[in-house]
Amino acid sequence: MAITVLGVICIILGILAMLAPGFTGLSIMLFLGVLLLIGGIVRIIWAFKAHSLGKWLLKLLIGGLTLVCGILLISNPLIASGVVTIILAVYFLLDGIIELIAGIKVGAGSGGGWLLFGGIISILLAIILWKQFPISGIWILGILLGIKLFFVGLIMITAGSALHSITKA
Repeated sequence: MAITVLGVICIILGILAMLAPGFTGLSIMLFLGVLLLIGGIVRIIWAFKAHSLGKWLLKLLIGGLTLVCGILLISNPLIASGVVTIILAVYFLLDGIIELIAGIKVGAGSGGGWLLFGGIISILLAIILWKQFPISGIWILGILLGIKLFFVGLIMITAGSALHSITKA
């Protein structure tokens, strides 16, 4: 029963994220910035526990870099979401090309059709992100998170129903 309730909550959160994708995307960037900021501070503190100059310097540099990245994300989440959008566009393009190649090699009888379909969808997503850049940076993170939460919720509800059926039997 609890997993079904959690599934419903995930679906509701997913719908809300898709209804306000800009707010969700910026919230993700700010949250990530805060996590990096805290991580940077912790790493800098950890650097002072190093027993050699080399380790101290390396840990201090990594901590400082993490801290600076956190500050940059917090101070300008729009630019950060733009960078993430470019990375996603490149990822979708490369993923789509690889899925197309795999689909052609596998053939239609062995699931190659689904690979071809997935490859085409990935390439279309890359084109949409690229053509709508920089505006896409504002909404894509919220949409993707919303879709993911929605489908995780469906999976949880399905699993909850299956577990409920098994326990009654």
